Amino acid sequence: MNWIMGFQQRARTPRDLGRRPGKNKPQTKLGKRRTGAEYRFEQEHVATLTEVASRTLNSLSRLGNQRFAVAPFCDHYDRWLLNLRNVLSDFETSFAVTVDDRFKEERLRALSSIELALSDRRAKETSNDEAVRRLNRSLLDAKSLLAQTDREYATKINEIASERERAVKPVVTNLGKLRRELNRIVQMRAGFLRGISKKTKAEKTTETTRRLDSTKEELARIEQSFASEEEKLRSEYEHRRRQMLDQIANYQKEAEYLGAGMQEDDSIAPRRTACDELVNAVNSLLQRTQSTPESAGKS
Repeated sequence: MNWIMGFQQRARTPRDLGRRPGKNKPQTKLGKRRTGAEYRFEQEHVATLTEVASRTLNSLSRLGNQRFAVAPFCDHYDRWLLNLRNVLSDFETSFAVTVDDRFKEERLRALSSIELALSDRRAKETSNDEAVRRLNRSLLDAKSLLAQTDREYATKINEIASERERAVKPVVTNLGKLRRELNRIVQMRAGFLRGISKKTKAEKTTETTRRLDSTKEELARIEQSFASEEEKLRSEYEHRRRQMLDQIANYQKEAEYLGAGMQEDDSIAPRRTACDELVNAVNSLLQRTQSTPESAGKS
């Protein structure tokens, strides 16, 4: 009896009674299908005319105030024009917008004007860039020519110095011999018993002194000749070098002027003007669109 009672206490609970409440999987899946269906059948929001216009005007204002910080600025023009056309295309293709002929004319006029203005500035920037490249090439050529002129001047100065040394050396040698000869004659003792008379000594002294003076004059002429040649060469070199330095300075100044102008984006004003004109065109279209129903109601 006790065994029977123990067995009954261990009896398993029926499966249906052991399930937890809230775990009905078919009901959960059905609930999910109903929720998904509700999302699928939910109606999408369609932008109103005011919303489309506000988004367009904000985009036009942003494009009108956009600045290109990095040169060359013409590299940004095509991308900017594409963004502008996309903004206008999104506006015109919206279901809430109906454009009229007047808006199309104003839009076409603004786009044509800004395309022409950017084309002119592209050509100007390209021309300036080419001018800067030419100036830089000329500047390099001028500096190279200056360096070559310096080398040529140094070479010629050395050549003149070598020629001067060759021309002067024998004259200086002869001058030294004459001085020693004159000194020897002056130190000779003249007299009846000295082997040389006073008259002969005087004649030798006079002749040697004349030859010495003549040699000194020859040396002076040689020195003066080479000094004149060096002075002429130096004068020509300095004059030419000064002209080259002035030319280099002009190249640098012009290149800096053009380079400074290329660092400023001069397309800001026409781009802003074009966007302002398009903003006015959109606002005018809105006024005409909003006044049309009122006019129709009055009639």
